[in-house]
Amino acid sequence: MDTRIMNNNNDCGYKEGALPSCAPLAVGFVPRQQSSTPRYEGEKALYRGTLFPGLDLPLWNIVNTDAADVPARELMALDFAAHDLALYLDTHPNDQEAFTVYKELLKLAEEGKRRYVACYGPVMKSDMVDSDCFTWLNDPWPWDNQTEG
Repeated sequence: MDTRIMNNNNDCGYKEGALPSCAPLAVGFVPRQQSSTPRYEGEKALYRGTLFPGLDLPLWNIVNTDAADVPARELMALDFAAHDLALYLDTHPNDQEAFTVYKELLKLAEEGKRRYVACYGPVMKSDMVDSDCFTWLNDPWPWDNQTEG
């Protein structure tokens, strides 16, 4: 592809994308996301289905208003936000601010997972590496609606 087309930088906002200025006829283009900011908080991103407000385009205007209230909700939100930011970094590998936030999310997710496993049991089978017995099938499951205590 012609680098003049791919490197077209304009001053679009976060809800707009950039299209090539000299695109050939009869070639389909998808606008390129402009930046990683602003971003939803992890939990809101989980129930909105995206970390980026500019990509928040609900099907048939049906909007989720909350994530399920389960003990694993924070862990799911952190993992979702990290995954969505990784997809952004696939197309914007030089965005240092986004990469810094990505690394922070990975650290938070790892710490959250450690706390969750200590409290509720393994999330993945590999979490049993230091276990005294096989606890994979023990309740509660991560998606069970349980109250802490």
